[in-house]
Amino acid sequence: MTVSRPEIRTFLCRSDNIGVLIRDPATGACAAIDLPEAAPVLKALDETGWTLTDILVTHRHLDHVEGIPEVKRRTGARVTAPRKAGPDVPEVDVSVAEGDLVRVGDLEAEVWETPGHCLDHVTYWFAEAGIVCAGDTLFTLGCGRVLEGRPESLWHSLERFLLLPDDTQVFSGHDYVLANARFALAADPDSQSLRDRMAQAEEAKAAGRFLVPTTMKHERATNPFLRSTEPALAKAVNLSPNSPAEVVFTALRAWKNSF
Repeated sequence: MTVSRPEIRTFLCRSDNIGVLIRDPATGACAAIDLPEAAPVLKALDETGWTLTDILVTHRHLDHVEGIPEVKRRTGARVTAPRKAGPDVPEVDVSVAEGDLVRVGDLEAEVWETPGHCLDHVTYWFAEAGIVCAGDTLFTLGCGRVLEGRPESLWHSLERFLLLPDDTQVFSGHDYVLANARFALAADPDSQSLRDRMAQAEEAKAAGRFLVPTTMKHERATNPFLRSTEPALAKAVNLSPNSPAEVVFTALRAWKNSF
């Protein structure tokens, strides 16, 4: 069976959250990735004429789940959430963990547990569609802040993304692109690829757009956290070029926290 290429709509929620709708044109099934607030999601549904069937939650933080009750009441959508989030996600119908499969019509996503930002975080990998919904684990030019657990856990979560094909589209939970770009340039000021990416981010911002989704090709080339194996990034945090990647990552993440 050949799966139709999904239709996707992205839009801002709250101040900097990214709303994402993914629709299977063959069946009409449509999923929201997280539900930061109800109004922008309902507006996007009205504008597209799409019918929401699913809400896929990446983690329990309020800015990703606050709109669930109202949208579920309006649409009857099924709520899928990380099992480890427990009752902190409202009105859950399906709880998922590592290796589970989630279907949105004919679209299928594998669930990855990607702790680091928080212990319950999951990522949805739509392999055939070439889409990964990373929540607050991986951002364009950045990664999530470590709020629970150890930085090494987040690094090991990010390593999974490095195995994805270059053309994989990465949908993240926030538009932090300009702030992330400034930090990335501080860590690697000689990178022409980064300077080009910053220019793209500034152009997008001026036009009312954002660089979400990004691609794994772009992130491998420019995201300092994914480049923690590279000597240039070790040097940026005053470590030996032979330092383990998780040590370099931990130092980069600590620097970004105070940047």
